[in-house]
Amino acid sequence: MSEKKATIQEYIKIKVKPVFDQLISRIVIEKPEDVYAWSINWLQKQQSGVKVQQLIHHDLSEEEEDEEEVVLEIKQQQKQQTRAAVSAEVYGDYNKKEDFKPRFIQKSEAQIERIKKRILNSFMFQALDEKDLNIVLGAMEEKKFQVGDVVIKQGDDGNELYVIDEGRLECYKKFTGLEEEKLLKTYIPGESFGELALLYNAPRAATIKAIEDVTTFALDRETFNNIVKFSAIKKREQMEEILNKIELLQSMDNYERVQLCDVLKEEKHKAGENIINEGEIGDRIYLIIEGELEAYWKGQTEKVYDYKPGDYFGELALLKNAPRQATVIAKTDVILLYCDFNSFRRLMGPLEEVLKRNMERYEKYLQQ
Repeated sequence: MSEKKATIQEYIKIKVKPVFDQLISRIVIEKPEDVYAWSINWLQKQQSGVKVQQLIHHDLSEEEEDEEEVVLEIKQQQKQQTRAAVSAEVYGDYNKKEDFKPRFIQKSEAQIERIKKRILNSFMFQALDEKDLNIVLGAMEEKKFQVGDVVIKQGDDGNELYVIDEGRLECYKKFTGLEEEKLLKTYIPGESFGELALLYNAPRAATIKAIEDVTTFALDRETFNNIVKFSAIKKREQMEEILNKIELLQSMDNYERVQLCDVLKEEKHKAGENIINEGEIGDRIYLIIEGELEAYWKGQTEKVYDYKPGDYFGELALLKNAPRQATVIAKTDVILLYCDFNSFRRLMGPLEEVLKRNMERYEKYLQQ
């Protein structure tokens, strides 16, 4: 019996516990109403994304009653564990902040202010409280790269994420079936990269090369996992879920959509508020997450369009390089995401053709 018990405990430790650690952590973060359905969906996604290893073969099938008895005994022991032990099971020993000793790299006040200014542009760090933010600032390390340096390489393991202080880099991705790498985007100061490998414990998703001399601030995996990871995962998944509902973005692949998360900012307005005004110079395009809006022109005397969640507006000023063509007013309380035109062109250049095709919805007004 003791040998069988040890075998089952080893199986649970190696095969079962890692899966349930992740699952329970996600449940604690997401707090779904229907835990069973959500868990099944989550497990199916994990199975589709990762090749499942073969189960360890043990010759136990002929003694199912003994096995049941051992499993029940183990479960009974688990029920008797303290609340602290259950908490450690949920998050894993490696996620207990009280056991975590962050690295600290000495910096000048000027460096700290520069880092703070940069990282607070990234959604990953915006939810940190002052204590955690200071830990992250202390752990950041300045790293410089020269023109042509490969900072991260697709397929490699990742141990750091980078926030750009100076210089530009290009992001390339090798897609299955294509010989040449595809240029996805150019990174500029204030943006971050390398977080995907840390968020999802996966190989690097793309290759990043310096096209100028570059100064970055690097954050190590351990600090990221203990301080930033859970809030970052939740925020990113919320953003991705939102972006999946925007029809305009359906032609983007998952990696491109993930990059878009970093440049989008949220804005809330009450019913009756003007979002944009006819005749003003515009530099933003808006995506509608919640609520309804109406577009008017000719001094708000004629309604042009009704907007609903999943729609977008503000693109005419981008496409026509002209002042705003209409006034857009919140019909209900609304939640919007927006990005500036430069970021839109840099990340979503090919979508300009989609925008141009969709201009027909305004055509009868633009011709008058």
